[in-house]
This record gives sequence, structure tokens and C-alpha cells, in this order.
Amino acid sequence: MPSCEHCGTHVSERFVQVFGDKRGRVHACPNCSANAGIAEVAKERAQNA
Repeated sequence: MPSCEHCGTHVSERFVQVFGDKRGRVHACPNCSANAGIAEVAKERAQNA
């Protein structure tokens, strides 16, 4: 079951596909990040992974 690397909250497989990094990790979910910036956070962290 996929979860947020930051807070451990469950996220859907679709959420991982959209916002996860190349390794399938989600570093910022809606529970621990502002929804307005989640795509930018995910993109930035994926580039640094």
C-alpha cells in the first residue's frame, strides 16, 4: 500500500503515478503539503532523487 514518505499517510496508486518520483515514492501528500504547491514539490524532489 503506497504511503507518503513524509507523514506515512496512505495515498492511492493514481496519486503515486501523478505525484510520485521515478522510484514511486511520494514525498508530499495532501495531508502534509499545501494542495496548491504539491505538483511543484513532487517535481522538485523527483529531480533531486
